[in-house]
Amino acid sequence: MFLTPRQEEIVQLARLHGRVLVDELSNRFTVSPQTIRKDLNDLCDRQLLNRIHGGATFPSSTENMQYEARRQIAAQEKQAIGLAAAALIPNNASLFINIGTTTEAVGEALTKHQEMMVITNNINVANRLRLLPSIEVIIAGGVVRASDGGIVGEAAVDFIRQFKVDFAVIGASAIDADGALLDFDFREVKVAQAIIANARHVILVSDSTKFERTAPVRIAQITQVHTFITDHCPVPSLRRICTESGVALIETDTIPKTFV
Repeated sequence: MFLTPRQEEIVQLARLHGRVLVDELSNRFTVSPQTIRKDLNDLCDRQLLNRIHGGATFPSSTENMQYEARRQIAAQEKQAIGLAAAALIPNNASLFINIGTTTEAVGEALTKHQEMMVITNNINVANRLRLLPSIEVIIAGGVVRASDGGIVGEAAVDFIRQFKVDFAVIGASAIDADGALLDFDFREVKVAQAIIANARHVILVSDSTKFERTAPVRIAQITQVHTFITDHCPVPSLRRICTESGVALIETDTIPKTFV
């Protein structure tokens, strides 16, 4: 279900310019307009783009894409980020894992860890890790969002506040150049804030497409995390903030593939 390299680039172009046109894409990739139309129809069926006459547009920044569609964006980058985050977390640790497709990649990368306690408001993470006898899974109570299986609301916040864990793994829907971590659902944001406040070491995981998006609700500032793992950080102001604030910036594109 992964996107082809051409489809990945089409999504990136739509995100950058707001829309893409069939004729322009046909010339850019040296393929027929019919091939581009098939690509656009596929991307729109996955709800990554919205079809218009002669092309497609990128969804509004006030809308979040469907969860299954988000899984397919930068899938290989998310896998590498997940492996890099898991490498920082030792056996016998306790941790929070929040909602998100990149945080799920971290959960997948933890399957060989031993004697861990994982507290999560992500049903997808819980379903994967509960099968492993070496990992104890504790799931938050609250309202289950039908769109992604995330558990949100005040009950989830109160539940999380009972714990003080070694690590927290969080994501964000968008990251501003000033270091603001942003999301779409204020209920999810409250859960993320509780997770940050109750972990000794906070790991932010986010692929580089999040630098090109916006979202309306503030989670926190990047200065509130300890480690930021991404495939690549092209924003100079964010690199400077990380350096000045002592946030460890790990870019998986610079790590030899044998280690991630």
